[in-house]
Amino acid sequence: MDLNLVLQSLISGISIGCVYGLIGIGFCVIYNASGIVNFAQGAFVMIGGMATYVLMTDYNLPYAVAAICAILLAGIVGAVVERLVVRPLWDRNAAMFVMILATLAAQIVIERLAYILVDDQPKTLPPFTDIAPIRLGGIAVNYQSLWIVGCSVLIILALNSFFRSTRTGKAMRAVSINAEAAALQGIPVSRMLTLAFVLSAMLGAVAGILLTPTQYTAFNMGVPFAISGFIAAIIGGFGKPLGAFIGGIALGVIQSMAILGLGAGFKNVAALSLLLLFLFFRPSGLLGSTR
Repeated sequence: MDLNLVLQSLISGISIGCVYGLIGIGFCVIYNASGIVNFAQGAFVMIGGMATYVLMTDYNLPYAVAAICAILLAGIVGAVVERLVVRPLWDRNAAMFVMILATLAAQIVIERLAYILVDDQPKTLPPFTDIAPIRLGGIAVNYQSLWIVGCSVLIILALNSFFRSTRTGKAMRAVSINAEAAALQGIPVSRMLTLAFVLSAMLGAVAGILLTPTQYTAFNMGVPFAISGFIAAIIGGFGKPLGAFIGGIALGVIQSMAILGLGAGFKNVAALSLLLLFLFFRPSGLLGSTR
């Protein structure tokens, strides 16, 4: 097998893996705050790319302004999902399975609204830096991949600083450890839950904006990316944001190698096989405790 082709696939896998990692971190943020697995996470990825496209083409907003507005819109939708879908069930102490189904229903509703408000045609965005890729021998590295990796690393560092250095971040960590004890200490648990959904939705939107210049967005593209982000979170150790990011990169690389060696039809087979291996032999994930 051509070494340059392997290295090219490796670069592609790392790039898409960073996107999976950001989506997986969104799962972890909500899970840590509430114990809920939010399968509407893929809808926020779609909102990021779709809203940016609409704001640029229909309202002539500059790229950066449209992207920021799309991220804020996703945050608002995340808060609405938490208040209208999750909160009533949370207050009634509904079973976790019921809340997971509710988030799946929210995903479908958001998809249908996107279909009605926009259309069913795939959309794409221009690359952030529209110049020729960097050539390293027989390997081409496009600038959008560098944007994806760079922005992902900056987001990881910013989240780490947020959770460790700010009062709000520390409050969210306290809620994730023990919600009842946090409430007794005066921490507004319900507000932290809303903030977790907003933060998770904004992370999903950022992932969608970074991804759309390299692929496309459509009203129904959220579910596959939600599944990939969920697998990334499982591989890394569910509830471990850094683990989810590492798991996303591992998943992206495995998929790229499977496409190169076996064909595009084995992409999902490789992802699900990797998930099963971790569930069988290390269900706690890469960074999870073995106890």
